[in-house]
Amino acid sequence: MTYEAGFRYTKDHEWVELSGDRAKVGITEYAQRQLGDVVYIELPEVGAKLKQGQPFGTIESVKAVSELYSPLSGEVIEVNTALKDKPEAVNTDPHGSWMIVITAANPAETGALLDSTQYADLVK
Repeated sequence: MTYEAGFRYTKDHEWVELSGDRAKVGITEYAQRQLGDVVYIELPEVGAKLKQGQPFGTIESVKAVSELYSPLSGEVIEVNTALKDKPEAVNTDPHGSWMIVITAANPAETGALLDSTQYADLVK
């Protein structure tokens, strides 16, 4: 598995793509493979305030229900509502199927996240 070099990763298997103070968040291919077939995703409302490491939703597969953790602190400014109708999109394209976009309150928090090489080592 290869992981996007421009993304940062959490030890809980979320990815974040930062562009200025806009942070797109999703789950990694590793997480998706561990979960199996995704059947339901619960995401926060626009306007929700998140803290780094705090759960922001859940993802349910035929195997398990797992919490989703925010890689950064900030406010939710977009939610991928298409995933409510087609949660299985995460299975076919986990790095393209973003879940939320947040305005990062403190982009320096990315320093606590893993780069693609560190993440690949974590999931070997």
